[in-house]
Amino acid sequence: MIKALAGISPQIKQYLIITGNYWAFTLTDGALRMLVVLYFHQLGYSPINIAMLFVFYEVFGVITNLIGGWLGARLGLNKTMNIGLAMQIIALMMLTVPADMLTVVYVMIAQALSGIAKDLNKMSAKSAIKLLVPKGNDTANDNKLYHWVAVLTGSKNALKGVGFFLGGVLLTTFGFKDAILLMAVILLFVWLWSLFSLKTELGKAKNKPKFTEIFSKSSSINLLSAARLFLFGARDVWFVVALPVFLATTFNWDHWWVGGFMASWVIGYGMVQSIAPRFTGKNPSPRSAASWASYLAVIPVLIAIALHYQFYVQFSIIVGLLIFGALFAINSSLHSYLIVNLADSDGVSMDVGFYYMANAMGRLIGTVLSGWIFQVYGLEMCLWISALFIAISALIALKLKDVSPH
Repeated sequence: MIKALAGISPQIKQYLIITGNYWAFTLTDGALRMLVVLYFHQLGYSPINIAMLFVFYEVFGVITNLIGGWLGARLGLNKTMNIGLAMQIIALMMLTVPADMLTVVYVMIAQALSGIAKDLNKMSAKSAIKLLVPKGNDTANDNKLYHWVAVLTGSKNALKGVGFFLGGVLLTTFGFKDAILLMAVILLFVWLWSLFSLKTELGKAKNKPKFTEIFSKSSSINLLSAARLFLFGARDVWFVVALPVFLATTFNWDHWWVGGFMASWVIGYGMVQSIAPRFTGKNPSPRSAASWASYLAVIPVLIAIALHYQFYVQFSIIVGLLIFGALFAINSSLHSYLIVNLADSDGVSMDVGFYYMANAMGRLIGTVLSGWIFQVYGLEMCLWISALFIAISALIALKLKDVSPH
């Protein structure tokens, strides 16, 4: 075992450190979300107030991805990743105050810090892969970059689902404050390990970019970012608020059934993401994003029609969601590979950060629309808007050219 570890290349070792760092962060992020939802529900907070707790989380995700890419290019990805971990520890410690201090505004601020931490960590991890994949391995038969991106992205989402379960278990076993403290201590050890393990110059641009260069000047990056915005808006417009409330009110599922089902969906979604190259081929072209989006657009349309005609509603929702999740996972993994592949190696975090800013904006738009559209028009309209957003994403992706990384 020791000999095998000693024979691992420096690039693989760095990849394993980054992946371990990312996994630990993802587990605590998923657990924290479930802890906050369940705990504040126990305290008697209304659904609207609970939803408000996460608004800053998404808003600051947009800002962080835009600025974080610039910071990564100037400071190095190891520093931005470690800054993200440190901020998450601070955000966790903020929530260990007495219960009477946990006002909506106070928790929103803690969640804003957690949102910044999450996107710094994610941007750093995704950008670092571009620099760690040995050059010359991207052949028609063996695209290492796509494989590594798929594994990192898929494992992250699977672990996020595990984190949902973990949050419920920790709350039941230790209570809110002790559960938060335990996660903070574990993350502290991960942060110290990361500080001494990551390369100091990883991702630092040779030519220091100016702050005015945070917006991408590459047409391919801009188009892919716009496609990503509508893709993730299409998921969250019915998945974030509308679907859980629909399951609870229409099917009379209790909170554990809803949470367990959603967590299982996220785990399965992550597992499909990790094997996406088997479905798309190991060297997909940028325009293949349009093809896969067109397949995905059909699913919310079919579910909406089933709802309209009351055709085995529970069966249609559950099976439709599973198929949607599988196809969405392939689309998401494909997009994640394309941005890393198309990004400029010198200052890669600038392109990746801009792209994930669009991703966060899509989540924010989808989350807001999910609550509003569902309350006014119902789940069926959410599904039609989802299909429309996916169609727009496909049309944008059609404009992508089959080009090599710039």
